[in-house]
Amino acid sequence: MNDTIRSLLCTAALTAAAATALAQERYRGMCDASAAVALGGGHFVVADDESDVLRIYRRGAAEPVGATNLVDYLHNRQPGGKPTEADIEGAARIGERIYWIGSHARKGKSGEVDPHRQRLFATQIVATGTVPGVRAARGGPHESLLAELLADPRFAVLVDAAARPPEAPGGLNIEGLAATPDGGLLIGFRNPVPAGRALVVPLRNPAAVIDSGAPPVFGELIRLDLGGRGIRSIERVGDALLIVAGPFGTAKRSTKRSTSGPVFALFRWSGAAAQAPSFVRALDAGTFRPEALFVDPDANELVLLSDDGDERIGSAECKDKSVPSDRKSFRARALPLR
Repeated sequence: MNDTIRSLLCTAALTAAAATALAQERYRGMCDASAAVALGGGHFVVADDESDVLRIYRRGAAEPVGATNLVDYLHNRQPGGKPTEADIEGAARIGERIYWIGSHARKGKSGEVDPHRQRLFATQIVATGTVPGVRAARGGPHESLLAELLADPRFAVLVDAAARPPEAPGGLNIEGLAATPDGGLLIGFRNPVPAGRALVVPLRNPAAVIDSGAPPVFGELIRLDLGGRGIRSIERVGDALLIVAGPFGTAKRSTKRSTSGPVFALFRWSGAAAQAPSFVRALDAGTFRPEALFVDPDANELVLLSDDGDERIGSAECKDKSVPSDRKSFRARALPLR
């Protein structure tokens, strides 16, 4: 079966699953699931946008089976030694390497510049007995991607956006990363959404950027009609891409709106700039806010992860630093690809 037929069958299966009750899994140790990649054998690695620790889980087992702390690798300690975070929001696997990207956004509502969020970096998948692991790739993180984007006249729309808070109208916030067939990356923006179009910037040479500090080579800006939504996550499946689309601002709940359609939705896109994405299905499900997706090849499922940082744990939100890690958790839901 070729990739085109497989992608079409996957889309049909996902559409058919719209009326199917989805089993929900819960994983402990973190709550702000923001990017994830399948490692094989039922394992996946997931980023938390509130810390620089990557955790590895096995599908169906609540506790993490491994973790990699990247705070020092990412140069993310304040002068007094207190760790900060890269606000990791996107991930894409190419071979045995995983690329990760920070939001490159300003801080929350304050709009304060935060250079720690300006990170593009990579990890290598390693075999550690029965559980796969990840380690930081050689070459270190790339810390000037935002400046290089803003200096390119093709991306002038980002200049004003970079001066605004990430969830304000017209702000700047990166949340998606996907591989291209030729070893490049697609950078997906949650915000801005100019004229109701989501933005994608191709990065042609990520390996050279990470390995040797080469200047990034960008492709032309792509504008996608996702019904006024931004990109929350993007994943290559065969010769196509699946996109989780959602609002550029905060969504406390994902509840269907009769006037504007679902808050969160899944789209299929060929990857060609001239071809529009096609709507696959709504993803609204109460407080489940899909922020990451990956394909589990062993189960032949598309797995959606919810950023549950706003969920209440007693009197505090889950993402609050006062909540101990053993009380933090995030949810996952799976859609069949058969």
